[in-house]
Amino acid sequence: MNATANLATWVVWGGFVLALIFGYVASKANFCTMGALSDIVNMEHWGRMRMWLLAIAVAIVGASLLSYTGSIDLGKSIYQRPMLPWLSLIVGGVVFGVGMTMAGGCANRNLIRVGAGSVRAFVVLVFLGISAYMTLKGLFAQWRASFLDPVAIDLSGLGLKTQGLGDVLARLTGLSAPAALLTTMVVVAGGLLVFVFKDQRFRSNTTQLLAGIVLGLIIAAGWYLSGHIGFGENPDTLEMTYFATNTRTIESFSFVAPIAYNLELLMLWTDKSLKVTFGIASALGIILGSLAYALINKKFRWEGFANFDDLRNQLIGAVLMGFGGVTAMGCTVGQGLTGVSTLAIGSILALLSICGGCVAMLKWQNRD
Repeated sequence: MNATANLATWVVWGGFVLALIFGYVASKANFCTMGALSDIVNMEHWGRMRMWLLAIAVAIVGASLLSYTGSIDLGKSIYQRPMLPWLSLIVGGVVFGVGMTMAGGCANRNLIRVGAGSVRAFVVLVFLGISAYMTLKGLFAQWRASFLDPVAIDLSGLGLKTQGLGDVLARLTGLSAPAALLTTMVVVAGGLLVFVFKDQRFRSNTTQLLAGIVLGLIIAAGWYLSGHIGFGENPDTLEMTYFATNTRTIESFSFVAPIAYNLELLMLWTDKSLKVTFGIASALGIILGSLAYALINKKFRWEGFANFDDLRNQLIGAVLMGFGGVTAMGCTVGQGLTGVSTLAIGSILALLSICGGCVAMLKWQNRD
């Protein structure tokens, strides 16, 4: 029992420390997916987008090498399951993209803003958490489960064990699974790195360069923490299991569902069946990492809503993000970094949908 408790403790505190670093680095580099897309749409500036793509490339390399060496089994993650709920991923992604644009930032960005003193972001996170919880277990969950999730493709019927691009390549070419994984990693990550580093201005931006590398490595470290360190024998069932994760399987960073689980823990604190998990700890770590950066650099400022229109847009955006993030199985970090690092088809589809929803909303806002 002590060994089990120690595994859970390592996962929770490890996730908290990694998130603390993530929050600090993201604050320093102004890491924001919505902001990166806004820079492109409004100013045709790709600096922050290159930082984000660099983080994705590093995360892909890290996760793929961990999988290749047998340190973790990405096939057990929610992203690699052979059932591809394509309609949920598209609808959820688009809705999340629209919502984060209305709210001025994704779940991760609002966690960072809370740490910097934004009361507005705190209210956004509360409504996001309520909406996410409703989509996990409440009214919205009924709609999701009845109308969206059933529209799916079972890739196992095509001879695929997972929806990873490596498995697809192995099936099409006859390559061994390890060789196909490495090939896919080189092609995808290599292509991203070529695009990222071809810009001289980005290469000279040390802050964004280092931030992209560090954030990508943190995603890979999250996989190792939950999938290797936190993987052990359950003393009750004597089966191997993943400790201290909400999905009860291997996880890395994602923030929409964990925000809902934070609210659940606070509301049902005396329920002894509820425990602090990797996701819950990581959401708190982001806030405190951002707070540390704001205090050290004297950038902590209280911030409220500008007016009623601002309040309305922020709350609508929060509700859309909560529904969309759960339906799409992740946010700009949960799918955009963590999911895509597994090279899962569904994660790529969700990420493209999030970006499409965000760009469409940005263009709508700028229509005049």
